[in-house]
Amino acid sequence: MLRLGSKYGHLVHSSGCGCLNPDLQRVSRRLEAFSRRSFLSGFGAAAIAGVLTKPSFAQTAAPPSKILFREVRLFDGKSGTVKDGAQILVEGGRISGIDMTNAPPPEDATVIKCRNGVLMPGLIDAHWHAIFAAVPVNILLSGDPGIIFAASTAEADRTLSRGFTTIRDLGGPSFSFKQAIDTGLIPGPRIYPSGAMITTSGGHADLRLPSEIPRDGGKLSKGELLGGAAIVDDIGDLKMRIREQLLQGASQIKLVGGGGVSSPRSPLDIVTFSEEELRAGVEVAQDWSTYVTVHAYTSRAIRRALAAGVQSIEHAHLMDEDTAAMIAEKGTWLSTQPFLTAEDTGPLTGPSADRAQELFSGTPRIYAFARKHGIKTAWGSDVLFSPALGPRQSMMLTHLANWYKNAEVLQMATSGNAELLALSNLRNPYPGKLGVIEEGAFADLLIVDGNPLDDIRLIEDPNKNFVVIMKDGRLHKSTL
Repeated sequence: MLRLGSKYGHLVHSSGCGCLNPDLQRVSRRLEAFSRRSFLSGFGAAAIAGVLTKPSFAQTAAPPSKILFREVRLFDGKSGTVKDGAQILVEGGRISGIDMTNAPPPEDATVIKCRNGVLMPGLIDAHWHAIFAAVPVNILLSGDPGIIFAASTAEADRTLSRGFTTIRDLGGPSFSFKQAIDTGLIPGPRIYPSGAMITTSGGHADLRLPSEIPRDGGKLSKGELLGGAAIVDDIGDLKMRIREQLLQGASQIKLVGGGGVSSPRSPLDIVTFSEEELRAGVEVAQDWSTYVTVHAYTSRAIRRALAAGVQSIEHAHLMDEDTAAMIAEKGTWLSTQPFLTAEDTGPLTGPSADRAQELFSGTPRIYAFARKHGIKTAWGSDVLFSPALGPRQSMMLTHLANWYKNAEVLQMATSGNAELLALSNLRNPYPGKLGVIEEGAFADLLIVDGNPLDDIRLIEDPNKNFVVIMKDGRLHKSTL
């Protein structure tokens, strides 16, 4: 969302533009010694440290061959009701059986009695930043990639412990991190990575320091070396940078179509890529059998993206109703966040604080448009830059109850978001059913002590109310 620039330290300011902050100048000098390769290589030590401090981590152990959840009330991610008297069989990382007849359990199954808890799909966050969600300023200022990845490792564990079994990463060097999670080296959610955010000079993801302007030939900026952004100003470079992300394993591509909140020199009203450039990006993504999502707040930026064939829009808090109707007519996805107050963003100053107020005002309007016009709407939290803000991920989800029924909120964060992720087509890193409790679907599931369809706020206290968290058929948590 608003704070994508925080990945490069540009939120560290007392007033006005953070680029003049002496601490930022210091971190820039320290980070200059790191190439993107050396930054990512620091992950190994951090990941090993994470495992060594938690030797009993369940994901590294082989799961039982069969697990049967009995005495379950079932929310399948699609229906608007809970079904009583269910039992769910998990085998080999998949849901292999759903029984409503109270049949006896298989002899070789481990039985977990759920005491009429509600079993539901794991939650999906469609707008998250796995590497930078919880990296505080002092850790960033240390310039130590091992510490940065250690903080990200801890947050990945917390994210999964909040019940988010899948996230779509919309900016950051998360490719190696994803691999570490997928191989069981560290705990965390499934990651649909975008890699670097791709922008033009002056766009929201262009957070160069004054000392980096003008660009010195082909020399990359600090943010580009970290793998958080790619700055391009012609179609050839645009195509190359997109292909580089796809080469590394991107499941979708994120282009920055305008200005942002946390980038003080990129006003919200600007539009970056031309329609021709956006269309070229869409064509490259299509050649790789996936899609483009575009960061865009204003109607002008959104309309240009729609004309270019973009399949998903991020944010859109400042759009007008005619533009909302156009999104619906084209069947484009709207992936947005219910930002209501500064509690959802953390403290912002200067131009960023003023722009955030515009978004807070726009939030009720975009959800009203989405409901009125039947826009395909995804939910994401876009929480960044602070371990203290991490729990807001759950609260950002429950904010949706201002406009949706509880069942609709949960449908959006499970089967609905899974539909958006499926746009990655042949670049889908987890081909299979997510966000639903169905035979053959991935065994990513939660058991809630209580009924979140009656009380959505149960989601806000996962430590207390999520008695089981399972990802890929492995128990991350069980207090039953």
